[in-house]
Amino acid sequence: MNLEIFSPEKILYRGEATSVTLPGVLGAFTVLDHHAPIISPLVKGEISYRVKEDISHISIEKGFVELNNNKVTVCVEMSSEK
Repeated sequence: MNLEIFSPEKILYRGEATSVTLPGVLGAFTVLDHHAPIISPLVKGEISYRVKEDISHISIEKGFVELNNNKVTVCVEMSSEK
């Protein structure tokens, strides 16, 4: 599936992924290839996505995800602390 994760400041990831786990309001959920279309708000937590055998993680404050036609678009707000 095609995955794009971005914040208002920059694109955090754009490319292919085999799975994406997101922090939903009712708990974490995972989407795989050809998942049914969804739109969901996201809460503070961690997004993890798998590309081949590598797993990457991004911590977020909040955001939303849209999944349609095997394309996952994630708009997030990142913590300003660091």
